[in-house]
Amino acid sequence: MTIRLVTVDGHTLHRFGLSQLMHQQQDIEIIGEASSAAEAVALVGELMPDVVTVDVSLPDRNGLTLARELRDRFPELGIVVLTSFGEDDVLFRAMETGVSAFVPKTASATEIVCAIRHAGVAARSFTAPGLAAALVRLRDARDSSPLSAREAEVLRLLQRGLTIPLLARTLHVSNSTAKTYVARLYDKLGANSRSQALMAAMERGLLRPPALAGADGW
Repeated sequence: MTIRLVTVDGHTLHRFGLSQLMHQQQDIEIIGEASSAAEAVALVGELMPDVVTVDVSLPDRNGLTLARELRDRFPELGIVVLTSFGEDDVLFRAMETGVSAFVPKTASATEIVCAIRHAGVAARSFTAPGLAAALVRLRDARDSSPLSAREAEVLRLLQRGLTIPLLARTLHVSNSTAKTYVARLYDKLGANSRSQALMAAMERGLLRPPALAGADGW
């Protein structure tokens, strides 16, 4: 079986490098390339590939938002997210979108090829290099804080003044899911409003005052 692949990346050099790597694989064939999210949606709909690789940073849209749209439109499509950002929160966001694999661009050629092959046969099963270690770090963070990693992130975004729609877009989730995150956070902090939640968090040492937070670029 030959895996029919479409690549989506705003950088010509990155697309070329991936193309060269795929030409060395007998079971993978690149049938199309897109440099933007808009091109990608049209191209995938036209060519109906088995797998698509999506860069997180696209010129017209966030790659994770594109990945979620592709998952919704094409349930059986294998989706591999490639990124220059290997942070745990990006990995978990990718997992939440329903993609097949998450691979840092610093990964080995073997890991990238394996991720594409995985996506070709198990589109709805998630894999990522370092996933086990990331889950351990997430567990440790949860054990040391009353807030989950996502709730802590929501708290920081609330401190920055984001509304529910902006919160949803930033986290790449629906408005209803964002509201659920906020409600859970309020419940844990015993708060009924944003101001109460922020005050309670600062009193418990879960959040730094705005002046200090701003110094770190929050």
